[in-house]
Amino acid sequence: MPIKLPATLPAYAVLSREGVMVMAEDAADRQDIRPLRIALLNLMPKKIQTENQFARLIGATPLQIELSLIRMSEHQTRNTAAEHMEEFYRPFADVTASGEKFDGLIITGAPIEHLPFEEVTYWSELQQVFDWTQTHVHSTFGVCWGGMAMINHFHGVQKHLLDHKVFGCFRHTVTSPASPYLRGFSDDIVVPVSRWTEMQQGEVDASPGLSTLITSAETGPCLVEDAGHRALYVFNHFEYDSGTLKQEYDRDVASGTPINVPCNYYPNDDPASPPQNRWRSHAHLLYGNWINEIYQTTKYDLNEIGT
Repeated sequence: MPIKLPATLPAYAVLSREGVMVMAEDAADRQDIRPLRIALLNLMPKKIQTENQFARLIGATPLQIELSLIRMSEHQTRNTAAEHMEEFYRPFADVTASGEKFDGLIITGAPIEHLPFEEVTYWSELQQVFDWTQTHVHSTFGVCWGGMAMINHFHGVQKHLLDHKVFGCFRHTVTSPASPYLRGFSDDIVVPVSRWTEMQQGEVDASPGLSTLITSAETGPCLVEDAGHRALYVFNHFEYDSGTLKQEYDRDVASGTPINVPCNYYPNDDPASPPQNRWRSHAHLLYGNWINEIYQTTKYDLNEIGT
């Protein structure tokens, strides 16, 4: 089954060209099945790029997915056209007012990791989102800063500022190969990393209820399961396109911002060479496994989610 998207959403055309099965809303509504309702709380400045990245991954499963786009109620983006936000996004306040529920929710990262959580302008509302997931979402996936914020909210685990940006493609070890979220994973994998902060493995291990599924000797914990809160936290970027790290590197070079060449990304670490994507298959496995687990365990009656 395909992912259900508005035909006017840019991701619809992008995914169609890539061969991902997409279905316009009117055609999807004629199918006599209940699609999985997945929401994306998009905190990234480049909204359309992020929509495409996550829609590509969750749309590659054999299930019909209904994707809903959510934004923070008061925060206004400066990097995406107001018309796009008005047409495709709903403020979180409207979602809560409607009382609707979701099978899954993805909370993205945000380029504000240098700020203490409590200094983020929408922190109070984001805490409301975290608590709301416990009664209105079957499974939540916090990504990068979104995952750090969630694990801090529910467990008090702190993020730590680094003296340099961890930037590139790093080797990771699967520490829980029997996890249903890691079906088909190799023992040793490569994952893109791009951040100025870290979660420390010892602090994660010391927090009851958390289980590290993937970690790295160089960059620390990558994927953590929080079964008690029906959540996964991933601190790195499986969802990145082949050229995302290149875009970040080129942006910093152009602006004169000190930045190292992303390690293990370009052949021979040469930025003049096209970058190599060595994580795409595991990205599809991870998000496909997450969607499958939701399908296997969620309530058929959406109203029963959270009860």
